[in-house]
Amino acid sequence: MSEEQKDSVEEVKTEAVAAPEKAAAPEASAEGAEASAEEATTKRPTAAQLLGEDLSPVKARKAKSSKNITQGVVHVKATFNNTIVSVTDLSGNVISWGSAGGAGFKGSRKSTAYAGTVVAQEAVRKAMSHGLKEAEVQIQGPGAGRESAVRAVQSCGVTVSNIADVTPVPHNGCRAKKRRRV
Repeated sequence: MSEEQKDSVEEVKTEAVAAPEKAAAPEASAEGAEASAEEATTKRPTAAQLLGEDLSPVKARKAKSSKNITQGVVHVKATFNNTIVSVTDLSGNVISWGSAGGAGFKGSRKSTAYAGTVVAQEAVRKAMSHGLKEAEVQIQGPGAGRESAVRAVQSCGVTVSNIADVTPVPHNGCRAKKRRRV
């Protein structure tokens, strides 16, 4: 406890000891009783006095290390088993990310369109606390959360400037497996 709080506690204790003596005193006037009641309430410190009169309402703040990034890229990787969303700045540094497994979905529910929506909203809200306002969306993979993730990004209030499908497509690269004989 601070010294001010200790002093106020000692004052309250001395008032409690002095109160029986005042009761034994033959002051029966109504004015004297009101005055003593006012003194007892005024001697006790208020919350504003104890806290140094700094009771202003708390304002919502940005993230601790706010990066002030207004433009970024939202990478959506939608596989058959999971949906992963990463939000980066224009040079590729990750601001925030989220996955369907991290959002609480298990098993086959991780690859649903709803999971893609929830994950995208979660990742974009974290990025918006760093100042994100405009984003380009890059989608990769064949999963169910592709389109729903893009809609979720738009519904959060981030303006989508470009949507690109960056799914890798082989141009007759690797040799295919031999034909199965049954």
